[in-house]
Amino acid sequence: MVPKTHLAGCGFGTTPALRATPPDSGGDSSFSQNHHCHPSHQLELQIEFQIGTLVAIMRTKLFVLLIVASGFGAAQLLLAQQADHIWTVAELFQRNIGTQAQQRTQFPPHRIIGNLYYVGTESLSSFVVDTPEGAILIDSTYEANVPVIQDSMSRLGLKFGNIKVVVGSHAHGDHQEADAMIAEMTGARAMALAEDIPDLQRMRTPSGKTRPAYQVLHDGDEVKLGGMTLVAHLTPGHTRGCTTWTMKVQENGETHNVVIIGSMGVNTGTRLWANGALTPIGEEYVRGFKAMHVLSGDVPLGSHPAMHGLVEKYKKLSGSGFSLTPGTIYVPNPYIDPKGYLVELNIEETAFNMELENQKKAAATPAAPAPVAR
Repeated sequence: MVPKTHLAGCGFGTTPALRATPPDSGGDSSFSQNHHCHPSHQLELQIEFQIGTLVAIMRTKLFVLLIVASGFGAAQLLLAQQADHIWTVAELFQRNIGTQAQQRTQFPPHRIIGNLYYVGTESLSSFVVDTPEGAILIDSTYEANVPVIQDSMSRLGLKFGNIKVVVGSHAHGDHQEADAMIAEMTGARAMALAEDIPDLQRMRTPSGKTRPAYQVLHDGDEVKLGGMTLVAHLTPGHTRGCTTWTMKVQENGETHNVVIIGSMGVNTGTRLWANGALTPIGEEYVRGFKAMHVLSGDVPLGSHPAMHGLVEKYKKLSGSGFSLTPGTIYVPNPYIDPKGYLVELNIEETAFNMELENQKKAAATPAAPAPVAR
């Protein structure tokens, strides 16, 4: 409560002294009996000062609001800049995998939204869906990162031994090498789309463990545990069985749609075009992007943190869900990002199309004639 303040003097062209109403006055203080101001002037000055005080408070709140908004505006600006930049497939590859150190370095474990948690490294995502009947792990990553997942879950108050299901994004070692190790340590069931299982079974690991007996999934299949339902969507190209996962989570009484992108990146050396037509892999990418365009969500995530702006969103996460001043400013969860999914999809599809056009042009360019022997 801002106390009433009166002017201990009157007159124009002078700077009056201010005197606050004593707290015990009941807010009904009056000027000294020796004042020389007309009562009507006294009332006008009180009202004028009250209005000035209110304006000052409103300006302060607006300033705080602009500070908060500028933080989220910076994130949107970053996304816009990423969308404006035309990424090559090589640039995307490097953006995603990072350095070897980043692939092994633990990122601060944290709750993303609802009962969904991040337990991965700086450049390799691992997610845990916690339920009353156990946990679902999405992407085991490298065997060397199993201690990272264990420690991250422990810090979050989650039990590593409660993992009941292990699924993944696609059959590459940096995402699913540790499937067998975690399944053995926890007794969890490993599941994968049928199209990726041959490559997963051929995968060799540092421990030499036999690959798990994967439960076969198909496009559109549901994985259910403890009231949670994860849906597997076949989005081929990066691998034959590359999987994009969707689920619904609850946050503050609202339902949000999570989309975890498997990957639509094109690795160096991948042939998309040959003999005047798309290669089988090129055709898979086209089908994959078509499937991706059918999906939508307001909480976009990815098999690599760079795909969903993990670093920037985590920086803002500490203040989410709180009002800086009760009833005035609400700071939303930064992971709620309705535009983020389409931004990343556009980045990856543009890179694919540019690489495809480059390969078409290269194929159409006549080979230089062989030098004539002399």
